[in-house]
Amino acid sequence: MNKVMTRSAAQHRPGARPPSRRDPRRPGGTPPRNPARRAAGTTPGTDPAAGTTPAPCPRPTDLFADRLLAVLSGQRPVHWMLRHTVGRAYDDLARLAERGPLRTRGPRPVVRDIGYYVPRPGAVEAFARIGAGDQLRALAFRLEQGADLRWRCTAVELGGPRPARTDD
Repeated sequence: MNKVMTRSAAQHRPGARPPSRRDPRRPGGTPPRNPARRAAGTTPGTDPAAGTTPAPCPRPTDLFADRLLAVLSGQRPVHWMLRHTVGRAYDDLARLAERGPLRTRGPRPVVRDIGYYVPRPGAVEAFARIGAGDQLRALAFRLEQGADLRWRCTAVELGGPRPARTDD
């Protein structure tokens, strides 16, 4: 038995690609690769002719404020911060998250403002104002840069009186 194809010559051109799917619900494809631009020393996504530059990398204080907020508001589990904390900071964070101080039934908490102080190179002490509706809370944390140049949280506190520590 011989198979018969019903496609006409007008539908298929030898060497042509099949038509792509045009579905508005799906994201677009990857941007076209341009090895000449990469070889010239520019990063993908920048166009020197158009004068566009990529968005600047967020500061470590911004990243950690968002990460700590996600844990303290219950959006992420505490162990999500395990590799980003050092020393007692993880224990303090676990103790704070256990009480769920930033969990709200109303609007989701957001970082409203961040400030920081650099006591020495490789260390940053930061604070963040956390707002949820009309409520405003304070979050303080310390970041230190390790030998591998990664920032890690070494201390975290949430506004209010500090609980008495019991040394184990």
